[in-house]
Amino acid sequence: MIEDTKLPKTLFPFIWYFLKEYKSIVFVVIFLSIIAGFWGPFNSILIKQLIDLLPSVNDGDVSILALPASLIVINFIVFDNFTWRGVNYIWAKYVPIIQNKIISVMLDYTLSHSHGFYQNSLSGKISKQITNLSDSIVDIITFKLTNFLRGASLLLAAFAASYYVNSIFCIILIAWFIIFATFSISMSRKIVSLADKLAEEETVVVGELVDSLSNHSNIRIFGRKIYENLRMIPFFEKQRNAYYSLNIYSIMLYCIQGGLIAIMMAFSAFFLLHLYGKGLVTIGDFALILGLSMETGHMTWFLMGEVDYFNKAAGKCKQSLISLIVSLEIQDKPNAINLNCAQGQITFNQVKFHYKSTEPLFQNKSIEIQAGQKVGLVGYSGGGKSTFVNLILRLYDVTDGAILIDGQDIRDVTQHSLREKIAMIPQDPSLFHRSLMENIRYGRIDTTDEEVIEAAKKAHAHEFIEKLQQGYDSLVGERGVKLSGGQRQRIAIARAILKNAPILILDEATSQLDSVTENLIQESLWKLIQNKTTIVIAHRLSTLLHMDRILVFDKGKIVEDGTHTDLLAKGGVYKNLWVAQVGGFLDDEKMEDQVENLH
Repeated sequence: MIEDTKLPKTLFPFIWYFLKEYKSIVFVVIFLSIIAGFWGPFNSILIKQLIDLLPSVNDGDVSILALPASLIVINFIVFDNFTWRGVNYIWAKYVPIIQNKIISVMLDYTLSHSHGFYQNSLSGKISKQITNLSDSIVDIITFKLTNFLRGASLLLAAFAASYYVNSIFCIILIAWFIIFATFSISMSRKIVSLADKLAEEETVVVGELVDSLSNHSNIRIFGRKIYENLRMIPFFEKQRNAYYSLNIYSIMLYCIQGGLIAIMMAFSAFFLLHLYGKGLVTIGDFALILGLSMETGHMTWFLMGEVDYFNKAAGKCKQSLISLIVSLEIQDKPNAINLNCAQGQITFNQVKFHYKSTEPLFQNKSIEIQAGQKVGLVGYSGGGKSTFVNLILRLYDVTDGAILIDGQDIRDVTQHSLREKIAMIPQDPSLFHRSLMENIRYGRIDTTDEEVIEAAKKAHAHEFIEKLQQGYDSLVGERGVKLSGGQRQRIAIARAILKNAPILILDEATSQLDSVTENLIQESLWKLIQNKTTIVIAHRLSTLLHMDRILVFDKGKIVEDGTHTDLLAKGGVYKNLWVAQVGGFLDDEKMEDQVENLH
């Protein structure tokens, strides 16, 4: 896992983080890019010499022109074709590697974010920010860096060549460049903020679009296609305005830059005519200086354009870095060890916890779940059942106190080893858009096909899988949409069976199954939970009859603790919940009323 202390949060250190492994390659690219810029000025000097030699040609003997003409060809091959193609070859080989590394590292980093981060962020927006970051960095290092270095070396060579012909003209050319560059850079700073704004609006559009597409069934059920289209209009407008502002400002800047270049070229032409009229320059000098002034003007314009494009790419990177590179709320300690879970005893020791900007949910909670014990959790929504489980999984850290598994503070062990020892079957399982074989094998990656099939049989999933055209190779669709709720749940159960972890958490694991399938699976689940510490969140209280203990939650407190029989005999909250339940399900409103009456 990437620690946030190791991942730079500013642009250039972030880029170097990925390039330092290839620093020798980067230096070669820098060298070749600089050399490539010499082609233009050298070529202009050679053309000057060729022109100056033309009057010396006698009786059609052009042998005197052979050397400069040959050097022009060699100059093109060495300083333009060879160097530039070399740079292209290097980037063709290494860019995919660097790009994939950026995506891989950022995926690892974002997956390390807290549960709350994902609750407050759209997955489509996150993926857009990652791809923006990768694409923009590649654009910066492959095009902007190499083009800028090539252009800078060309300008330096051009200044040197102009000084060789006329020192005054060289000074004028350098002064004009300083004025042009200063103006362009100062004006282009605004492009960073405008590009940042555009990138932000683009990610919002993508995030909202993915949100709509992932809820397509709701859109159809409620007939809200028109509404969704209309809802996107304000987001499109903000993106359009941001795009318009950025490009209009860029066009205005380019127009001013073009005017400055035109002034410089006009001045150069009149200055050359003046010098030529006084016999101070040759025809070759005239051609050289005019060519250098045009080359300098266009290259300066090109460089400033690269600066603008760099600022746009930097703006996108900045927006992504601000959104993605935030402090990881849940981190492994530097000296974290692997969890040794031989038994599965869970202890809450004076635990305090509350979500941000909310009232404390747990206050000095102490409870011990013995190894191999089967414990049911009941209570109406918001009572703390899910939070209790999330704290065990360390999706959140406790505010105070400690949670221990087999005597080990879960904050002292790696998150990976902790979650490897826990299997969970959620109420509404989400599957990957992969094959059924891959989805089940996710419980234990190194398992064989035969073991996967055996787990599917125990979960009574094998029967419907075999009926599919591609069997275990069938793709399930995004989040498993091609399967029914009951089928997804059976896949989740098969995954948990395959994982065979010492701690098992069931969140109404059979709620979406028909009664026949549920009876069949209950037998498999009962075998699964033997010799395992099991926590069952239930709205259907009848599923808890054989639990060793039942914990009754109310507003973050465990108000009752005992067996089903003991709790009924107490005549307290649990009994009222049992009486209020219709058909084995808890009615939250009735349940809450009953609890309030008892307080």
